[in-house]
Formats: sequence, C-alpha cells, structure tokens
Amino acid sequence: MSPSPSGPAEPTPTGAREASGVVHDQGGAPIATGASATRGIVETAGIEIIGESERTARPRDLFWPWFAANVSVFGMSYGSYLLGFGISLWQATVVGIIGIVISFALCGLIAIAGKRGSTPTMILSRAAFGVQGQKVPGVISWLTSIGWETVLAITAVLATSTVFRALGWGTGTAITLLATLFIAALIVIASVLGYHTIMKVQSVLTWATGLMTVLFMVLTAGKINWDQIGSTPDGSAQQMLGALVMVLTGFGLGWINIAADWTRYQKRSTPDRTIVAWNTFGASIAPVVLVVFGLLLAESNADLATAIGDDPIGALITILPLWALVPFWIVAVLTQVSGAILGIYSSGLTLLSLGIRIPRPAAAAIDGVILTAGTIWVVFFAGTFIGPFQSFLITLGVPMAAWAGILIADILTRRTVYDEAALFTSAGRYRAVDWTAIATMVIASVIGWGLVANGFAAEASWNNWQGYLLGIVGGREGAWAGANLGVLVALVLSFVVSVIARRARIRRQEHGLAALPR
Repeated sequence: MSPSPSGPAEPTPTGAREASGVVHDQGGAPIATGASATRGIVETAGIEIIGESERTARPRDLFWPWFAANVSVFGMSYGSYLLGFGISLWQATVVGIIGIVISFALCGLIAIAGKRGSTPTMILSRAAFGVQGQKVPGVISWLTSIGWETVLAITAVLATSTVFRALGWGTGTAITLLATLFIAALIVIASVLGYHTIMKVQSVLTWATGLMTVLFMVLTAGKINWDQIGSTPDGSAQQMLGALVMVLTGFGLGWINIAADWTRYQKRSTPDRTIVAWNTFGASIAPVVLVVFGLLLAESNADLATAIGDDPIGALITILPLWALVPFWIVAVLTQVSGAILGIYSSGLTLLSLGIRIPRPAAAAIDGVILTAGTIWVVFFAGTFIGPFQSFLITLGVPMAAWAGILIADILTRRTVYDEAALFTSAGRYRAVDWTAIATMVIASVIGWGLVANGFAAEASWNNWQGYLLGIVGGREGAWAGANLGVLVALVLSFVVSVIARRARIRRQEHGLAALPR
C-alpha cells in the first residue's frame, strides 16, 4: 500500500540547495525530495536522506511488506526442519513461536533507526561503525541479501517444476530454465521500480496470499493424523536451543540487515514503540500460524517431512487436490517473489552504500543478474537443498548477529537525532572508522563461528572449518555441538560490549544535536 499522508507535509530543511540535480541541506547531506526521489513510476532515490515532504508513510503501512514477505507456505516447511532436531511437537511449537516473535522484534528495533534517520539501514549503521568502517558489515550484509534472494527464487523454481510434473505439463531443462528467467524477471522489475511500487504490490499480495494460504490449510487439514500427533519423544535442552537458533536465523535475523529500509519514509515523530509493534506483528503473525500447521503435517507424515528437505514448497503443494494446484502454485510462487523483491531492493541500496556510484535501479538490476545466475547454478548443478541452506544461514548469521547486537546497542543508547551530513563524510562526527565496533564485530564473529558446527559436512563441506571452540562445551560430538550457540553468543556479546564500551563515544557524537522527539 502506498504511504498516505498523516498530516501536513513538513517543510524542507532550511538552507537546502540544488547541486547536480540533488538537494543538499545546509550541512551537506544529500536529500531526496519529490522531484528527485521519483521519475515517473521509478523510484530514483538511493542512499540519500528522504526529504521531509516525502515522509508520509503510516506505521500500519509496515504491515503489508512484512506480512506479504513472510506468509509463504515455505514457513510450513519449518515444521519439518524443527522436528529434524529431535524435539517433540510441543517443544517445537514453543521454540517456533518464541524464535519468530523475538527475531522480528529485533528487526523492529533496527527499524527505529530508519524512522529517525530516513536513510537505508547500512547508511545509518555508519554512526556505529564509521563511514568507511561500515563497509565491513556492508559487504556481509550484501552477501546475506543476495543469498536470501537466491534461496527464495530457488524454492519458487523448484515448486514450478514439481507442479508441472504433477500436472503432466512436462519437465526438463528448457522448462526449468524458462521458469527461472520468468521468476527472476518478476523480482528484478519490481525492485527496479522501487519503494512505492513495492508497497502497492505487497498490499495486493497480502490479501491474495493470505486467502490462498487459508484455503491450503482447509484443503490439507484432513492430512493431519491426530493419532500420530504427540508421538515424538521430547528432546534435550541443547536440541531445543539448536532449533531456536535456526528459527532466529531463518526468520528475523535473515531480514534484520534491511529492516530500516522500510521505515525511512515514516515521519520522525512516530513513536519508536509503534514502529517495533507494527514491524513485529506484520512479520510474525503469518509464520507463527504456518509453522504450527507445518508441525502438525510433518508429525503426521514422515515421507512428507523428508520430501520437504529437497523441495519445500513443491512437496507441500503435492498434497493438494489436483484442481487446486495451479492457483495455489501461482500464489506460492508470488510469495517467494515477494520476499525476494524486498531483498533485491535492499541489496541494491547496500551496494550503493559501499561506494558504488550508479543509480539505484541499476544497482537492483545488477543484483538481479547475480540472483539469476545463482538460481541457475543451484537448480541445475547443486545437490540437496536444505543442507547448504541451513549451513548458509548459520555461517552468515554469526557476523550478522554480531552486527545487529552492535547496532541495536547504538540505537537504544542514542538520545539525539542523527547528524545527517556526518553520515556522508569521513571528516564528520562519526569519523572514518569506529575501531571499537569493528573489533567487537570481528571478535564476536570469531568466537561465534567457533561455537557452531557444520551439521551438513557432506552437502556443504566448505563450512567444515567451523566449530573450533566446541571443545569448551564437550567437543564436536557433545550434546551442545548441534545447538549453534555461536549465533546467540555473537548477538549477546556484541550488544553487551557495545553498550559498555561505546556509550562514552556516543555521548561525544551527540554533542550539539537536538534531542529525539518523545
């Protein structure tokens, strides 16, 4: 849904001037105004500050992109993944709900920065890491976004092949390749058009995918074997923790590096708690329902649980009546496309934050090419899907968790507005590099990687170097080896260290700046 005015437009900052077609405020910060933010239907605003008159979004508008991106039946596949940790149904339910809500609440905390600073997440992160130092987490963030987009595109392509095969419409290299190119084109076109188009598309997809998901649950409820429910024995605390970490990384932590991108059109006077609440509610409500339903299906059917590992959406679609395959396949694919659109859009912004001087639509297009190539490689040349997927989540999840801990600490500690101009110059109050933040992220990541084990050594042998600190908690064969403690350690450690070590520096950075509105 397009942002709607919630009051009279705020004036453009005094002292604004035109330079090379871009408005700058009196401090030199680039400002995107109505004239420069959009040309026709294409959003041209990149990493510059969104102008006061453009910040017309309402907090409830956040519901649409977050719900649409997370309502996919892919969420049901987590029922199988959770039970795969050897825990019982009730344990998996508790872990799923807690992990989903907490992880998206963390996204909500990051989203506060977008409302305060009206620029993309990775530009706002410069206040914590320095204008040049931010490139370290920026590269990791870009890789994370590219990886997530590609995963979503892959699941859409695999689902397409499965449905075509089930309907007898043919399979093979040519059809799969066409499906890949078509899905990639949908993702790239929407992301190139930009924020306002994406918000409109997501509002439509929210209703369509929500209704179709309800229909899926009605049509497949008969597949639940209630006599089988509750038959799986309880697992250990370590197994529950491992499952929790997977949920954290698979849901909220997978989005946390782009959370502020969707609040930069919000008014700065919007209460922080409102931003967090709508972000968490919009993102969590669908996954909670889907994961619980997926748990019931997986507990009822061991063959289905196994099939999900290779083709999550395709396996779930095949339990539908034949007449429902086509409409549900279309919506299922669109939900994956929906999530990938958010990723491509934000990965393009991240690319610009690294110093690449190209228009935002071009950055999105470049990432689209990478997504297409990655999808083709996995679909045609890679083996099983779930192993590399989970290994990927954990590996990049560790440094992203460390970065998130640092930025959340930074956001919660600050009591003044951002110095916009200083976000774009190494000579400003945020300096070129904040070595405390960089060192904290590096050390937390090194410790974190040492406390995660690659549970998919055969499918993802490139990750077998991890787990070098597991001897502290019983070794690679110990009870804690599969708990992936490193993600939580990186998140908590970086947060605590930043709260303590960076508080004085933040107070110095805030000198002379206006207090945040209450």
